[in-house]
Amino acid sequence: MKLSEKDEELLSILRCNARASVSDIARATGVSRTAVQNRLTRLENNDVIKAYSIVLGSEYSNKMISTNVSLKVHPNLRKNISIALRKIHQISHIYSISGEFDLLVTIQAATLEKLSDTLNIVCALDGVERTNSSIILDTIFER
Repeated sequence: MKLSEKDEELLSILRCNARASVSDIARATGVSRTAVQNRLTRLENNDVIKAYSIVLGSEYSNKMISTNVSLKVHPNLRKNISIALRKIHQISHIYSISGEFDLLVTIQAATLEKLSDTLNIVCALDGVERTNSSIILDTIFER
């Protein structure tokens, strides 16, 4: 789907504030509310907009313990494992990777105890053969 300049402008507004109202977007882009609603519906229907989300504030997120966990999984159970991982609320990202491991997940937990509990759940999933965890100590650069 080819996006117009107004579509790009609308997406930019939503990236800054996913809760922006249709009226606010209409005023910012100089088009009618009906046109904005039609564009939003079209962008959603064409999977340009998949979901609306929040970005956590640094005061809250800096208190979280973030961990990258590499998983070696049984090839026939990869899909089932991915589905199970999506249901674990502490997991913020799941990546398919090349190399020695098959998946990379990012876990964010409020305490070491919650992190340990989450790691135990991940390790107990049927088909997870091996894991390697790295706690993120500091963010040096983020875009």
